[in-house]
Formats: sequence, C-alpha cells, structure tokens
Amino acid sequence: MAKMTIRDVELKGKKVLIRVDFNVPLKDGEISDENRIVQALPTIEYVLEKGGRAILFSHLGRIKEEKDLAKNSLDIVAKRLGEHLNKDVKFIPVTRGKVLEDAVDELKDGEILMFENTRFEDLDGKKESKNNPELGKYWASLGDIFVNDAFGTAHREHASNVGIANNIKQTVAGFLLEKEINFIGGALENPERPFVAILGGAKVSDKIEVIKNLLKVADKVLIGGGMAYTFFKAMGYEIGQSLLETDKVDLAKELLELSQGKILLGDDVITAKEFNAESEKNVRTINQIPADEMGMDIGPRTIQKFESIIKDAKTVVWNGPLGVFEFPRFAEGTRSIAQALTEIKDQATTIIGGGDSAAAVIQFGLDEGFTHISTGGGASLEYLEGKLLPGIECVDNK
Repeated sequence: MAKMTIRDVELKGKKVLIRVDFNVPLKDGEISDENRIVQALPTIEYVLEKGGRAILFSHLGRIKEEKDLAKNSLDIVAKRLGEHLNKDVKFIPVTRGKVLEDAVDELKDGEILMFENTRFEDLDGKKESKNNPELGKYWASLGDIFVNDAFGTAHREHASNVGIANNIKQTVAGFLLEKEINFIGGALENPERPFVAILGGAKVSDKIEVIKNLLKVADKVLIGGGMAYTFFKAMGYEIGQSLLETDKVDLAKELLELSQGKILLGDDVITAKEFNAESEKNVRTINQIPADEMGMDIGPRTIQKFESIIKDAKTVVWNGPLGVFEFPRFAEGTRSIAQALTEIKDQATTIIGGGDSAAAVIQFGLDEGFTHISTGGGASLEYLEGKLLPGIECVDNK
C-alpha cells in the first residue's frame, strides 16, 4: 500500500501515540462485544515489543451532558485490555494536564498507558469532534510518532486523528488500519473476479452512493433486507406493510436500469403480520405479499439463488443484514448467507463491511470464517462509496 505503517519507523524509546477505536458496546456496565479491542492487539503488541512507549486513546459513546461522563469512561476498557495483554495498562482519567503529561514522561520502553475518552472534550464546545486546532496540537505534543489505527473514525476529521497528524513529524498506519485499506480498498480497486457485493439493511437512502460505486466495479450486486422492498415497489409489486421509502422508488427504478442486470433481488420473502420476535412467519413469493403482512427476511428460494452466485465468487463484500436477524425466527436468511460465505473462504476474499452485518456474524459464531470483518460502520460505508477518508488521507505516504 502507498501509506506508511508502523513497520516503516523506529519505535524504540519513542513516545508512540496510538489512536485506537475502543468505542465498544456496554451493557449494565460491562463490555458486551470486545471485537474492537481484540482487533487492535497486534498493533499495540508490536509497539511494545519494539520498545515503544505506548500512549493509547479513543472515544467511547456520546458526550452531551455531565451525566454522560461517568458511564462512558474508558477505565473499564483499559482493565480489559490489560487482561488481553497480560500487562498493566496505566489508566489516566483525564484528557489533558499535568497528571497526564507526568505519566507520559514517566513511561519506560515497552510500557503502556491509556488516557480518558477523547469525547470528554466535546462537553465544552465539541473540541474533539470539531477538530479544535489547539487540542490537536496539544495531544501531538505528548508524543514523537502518531499511529492511527482507528478505522471506525477514519471518515471523520477529528482532533484525535487529523488534528494530531497535522502537528506531529510522523503519522503512520497501524496494522488494523492497514488491513482495512488493503481489504476494502483492494476489493474496490483490483478485485479478483467474479466480484459479488451483498447489500442489506433498512434503507436505500443509506446505500445510494454505495450501490452506484459498486455497480462500477462489481459483477453482481445482491440486495436484501428492508431496502429491498423499495426496489420491489419500483418493479411494480405490492409489498403490504413492508418497509418503504416512498421518495426513493423512482431512484430505485433508475438504479435498476443503470445496473443492466447486475442488481439481483429475491424471488420470495418471509413475512409476518406484526414486527415482533413471536410473530407467525409465512413464505410468500414477491408477487403475493398480502396487504396486512410485512417482509422480515429473504425466503428459501432467494437463499438458494444468492448461494448459487456466491459459490463461484472470488471476492465478496457484504454490508447490511438480509432480515431482522435480531429475532431468531427471522434470522435464517442472514445466517444462511453468512454460512455460504464461510464455505468459500479458501477460494475467495470475503469481507464483512462492519456495522450490523458484523454484529450478525459474530452473533452466529461465524466470525472466524471470513477473510476480514471491518471495525468501521460509517467508515466502511463511505469507503465503499469511493470517498477519501480523512483518517486515511492524514497518514504519511511512502
């Protein structure tokens, strides 16, 4: 890749600022999914092994008022990270000031500290999120080298990525950011073919630019999930109570025409009369959806249709679940497609584009069966749209 990585710099004795994405989900004060912590370990371990002095920082949750501070402290994450590393991670409960500066100065080679949630700076004028110049300069002053390994925020121009990069001598990519660039960027720039894209999720409006960009490079674009019903409506089908973006029907028609047969939708769907986990499920062909039912999942014929295309693919990018996978009764479509992708892992590059599709394969226990699961939701979408991401652009070129 054209960007510098931590392999390209001398780390021994250097104060290494590492922007990680530890924005992990919390439930009842406990971490409910630690995938982002695990994904960051190779970069952290490499810096420590090379004798760098690691200074980690991340955001967590949203900070709008004082009461948000306590429930979004990174203290819990620092403790969990220490367990993974089998090493003490010193936690500094502030984002700036003498306590932090002294702790950084006291670090020895191969030691690690983490300071408090960068979004705590948003409580007073969104300094982090608005890339306050003074804040970026201050954080940069704490280190010698900046390692950006937070793909999840790469689509944002924040003080903790671009702000630091603008004020420090060297900015390099960590191993996770490098993987995201190589896999998602590589799939878009030079995919092995056939290249199949799978898109799901609720809304066409969320994926318009993704669809347009993928139509330029993919051989097939399979569409399921709630967004499919706007396309079915555009094709003239009645969709009952299914999710519909009325103002996007004409756009769906345009995309279907633009695709010249690349876009493929299902032949049948699973419906229910109510949106809840216990609703009775029905299999309906797409031209026989009753007026009082709503689509909840792709149907068995659609699963077979999609599987037949997937089995010959050499590159697959998947973003968005194909049904209401949170309800076990309506998870079969998403699970079956996930399983089909694990079965071609040895012959194909299979990439999960973050967000709910990543959550789904982890929930199914299939996360080991993919080439790469992105840690970015919004960042993955914007990357798939073909946009330049500030958090990648700020990394030094080789």
